Parts: sequence; C-alpha cells; structure tokens
Amino acid sequence: MDRLMKSALQSHPFILLAISILSVSISSIMIKFLDSPTSVAGMYRLFISVILMFAFVPWRRIRTLRLDRKDWGIVLLAGLFLGLHFLFWMESLVYTSVASSMVILSLQPLFVMIGSYLLFKEQVNRLMAGCLIVALLGSILIAWGDIGISKAALIGDGLSLAGTLFVSFYLLAGQKISHKIDANVYSIIVFFIGGTVLLLYNVMNNISLTGYDSSEWTYFLLLAIIPTLFGQYIFNLLLKSVGATTVSVGIIGEPVLAIILAYLLLGEVITLFQFLGGMLTLFGMGMYFWSKSLTGSRKATNR
Repeated sequence: MDRLMKSALQSHPFILLAISILSVSISSIMIKFLDSPTSVAGMYRLFISVILMFAFVPWRRIRTLRLDRKDWGIVLLAGLFLGLHFLFWMESLVYTSVASSMVILSLQPLFVMIGSYLLFKEQVNRLMAGCLIVALLGSILIAWGDIGISKAALIGDGLSLAGTLFVSFYLLAGQKISHKIDANVYSIIVFFIGGTVLLLYNVMNNISLTGYDSSEWTYFLLLAIIPTLFGQYIFNLLLKSVGATTVSVGIIGEPVLAIILAYLLLGEVITLFQFLGGMLTLFGMGMYFWSKSLTGSRKATNR
C-alpha cells in the first residue's frame, strides 16, 4: 500500500486529489440517511478508520516516532480540530440543506490561503488568486437560491462556518507537521484523537453509543471507508507534496459533486443558479490547477 501511494503521489497527485474530493462528497449524502446522532456517526467513522488502517501500519512505526513536545502539540491540536470539524459540520446538515452547508465549507481555501501566508510565507500569484476568486464566486452563485432566513437555517449555516474554520486549522496543522511524521501514522493518531473528542461529547451529553440497527452500522462503516480513508487520509498524504492551499482549493469542487449526488439520491432540485455556479466553480478550479502546474514546471526548469 505504501509503495502504491508513494508512486501515485509522485506521478499523479491531482488524480489522487480528484478521488479524495469525490469520496468526501459522498459523506453529506450518507449523513442525510442516518437516523443516529451525527456525533455518534462521526465518532464511529473515525474509530473504524483507525482500526482499518492498523492493518497497513505496523504498531512499531508509531512507537518509534521522534517528535518533540511542540510537534506532539501540533498533532494533538490537529486531532482536536478534526473532531470539532466533524461535530459542527455534520450537525449543520440536520438544520440546513446539503447545498447550503457545503457552499459555506467551500470558503476554507480563503482561510487556508491566509493561514499559509502567515505560517509558511506561501506566495500566491495574481492568476492563482483570480482563479480562486472565480471558484468562490461560483460557490456563492450555487448558494444564491438556497439562502435561508429561518432560525434553523441560520443555526445550520453557523455550525457549517464553525466546521469550516476548524477543518482549515486542521489542514494547516497537518502541513506544519507533514515533514516530520509519516502520513499513515499521522492519520491514525489524528483520527483517534478526533474520535475521542466526539466520544467525550457523546458521554457528556448522555448520548447513547449502542442500540443502533444494522443499517446504521453499515453507514458507519461506509463513512469510514469512503470519505475518511479515500478522502481525509488522501488529503493528509497530499499535504506534504502539494500543500494545504491546493488541497483546500480542490475541496471547492465538493459542493458541486454533493449537489449532483443530492439530486440523484435525495431528490433535491438543481436550480439554474446551482448549475451555472457549479460550472463557474469547476472552471475556476481547473484554471487554478493549470496555473499551479505552470508554476511547478517553471521551478523545475530553473533548478
């Protein structure tokens, strides 16, 4: 598995990014089908992912980690941010539509770009910034016909915004520590910490951890395999090679795919604004990756 992933990272990082974006897009659809509390689903999603990953990551690799206190602090914060992201974002889907929640989530590249500049001094040229703006405008256009003013919609939007901030912090923490820890080991640790955060929340709020039927456990397993292992785990792999900003820009495409899946599986209507906004988002993303590849080619030529 390690050799296959390393080979793919070196030769086809953007294909891996596309796979991960498609995978995480499915999570919002699955959550809509759940009858169990979202905090329970998020907890089991992360814990099951840890169990599955242990089949590919020997325990001795974790025991031989060489991290100082500051490094461990960053890893612990990353796990905390991931748990809080799942807690707030998954709960937002209870109050608002897939489209509205996902569009707010698509603001994360803006937060990550600012954080990358402050933490890593990453520069973004005008073309790349322009492409990001186009993609964000597409996301706003998608949400135009879905903006709610009800109390429930405002609560859902607020929860989604909080979840967006936490996942932005999570990506930045991951990039900060990515050169010191293997992505496989890092993922196991942060998934476990994130699951523990949700476990504590459930226990403190007297939310039952058992008694769910087989269909719920099937969704827990699918959430662990598809959006977590094929989504969040691949994001962690890509942080070292392409950076948090590029990963977050790719995630802008998640609302477009989620809206299409919501139409096919949930019967949610695709409005004209959502269609035009989706096309604009995909165009902005494509131009960003094109400009990013040009920048990478110039750097390789100048070496």
